[in-house]
Amino acid sequence: MPIPLHCVQLNSVWEDKASNFNRARTLLQSTAPAPGSLIIFSEMFATGFSCRLEATLEPLHGETEAFLREIACTWQSTVIGGLITPGKDGQGRNQALVIGPEGQELARYTKQRPFSLGGESSVHAAGNHAVVFAWAGLQISPLICYDLRFPELARESLQLGAEVLVYIAAWPVKRQQHWLTLLQARAIENQAYVIGVNRCGQEPQYSYAGRSVVVDPHGVIIADAGEQERVLTAHLDADLVRQWRADFPAARDFTNGGL
Repeated sequence: MPIPLHCVQLNSVWEDKASNFNRARTLLQSTAPAPGSLIIFSEMFATGFSCRLEATLEPLHGETEAFLREIACTWQSTVIGGLITPGKDGQGRNQALVIGPEGQELARYTKQRPFSLGGESSVHAAGNHAVVFAWAGLQISPLICYDLRFPELARESLQLGAEVLVYIAAWPVKRQQHWLTLLQARAIENQAYVIGVNRCGQEPQYSYAGRSVVVDPHGVIIADAGEQERVLTAHLDADLVRQWRADFPAARDFTNGGL
């Protein structure tokens, strides 16, 4: 049976967590996700893609984490959202946090490729491994923005059993075609659903066109949010992934080393 997910394409207010939490609540109230859904927010949705740790950094169990727990419990759904937590040597960690419908932490992923061109690598410590969690019978791996340009990271997720790759992002409009093409490529080469959740709107340094999308395991875009602030709703079918991998076993051949 197809399973619902909701991509929250937010026009984040720069470094204003309270405003962004309220915007997100309003968008979800108009969507009213069914219990058991998957709700996904973009990278650093609460602040925008700021490299000022004084505006973004939160302790573990801080206010953005509390907001994600609130959303998960309110809608009895699994939630993925981006936030910045303490890293090593005074740096932060750009993370994707996954919260279950009872408010429990299901997974926490740290971005493995901080965006050096934007100055991120000087303030955010890199992660070093993939994570996978279960939702509605599917194995899901969260990744973050610039990770998309490194196919070996998706392969690591595949080796852990991932059937769905979720990229939360702040991907600028001037590289929008790269965003769409790479999301489709990751779907095709890993025979996986790929979900890209981007922000829209304007920040001091970058403009964003949104284009949050859901890509099926054949590389076909089956849902596209366009450029405006909205919640994109789509459905996943676990049988589609598994049947395609059985019919054309490229993913199996990779994980078995080609043997």
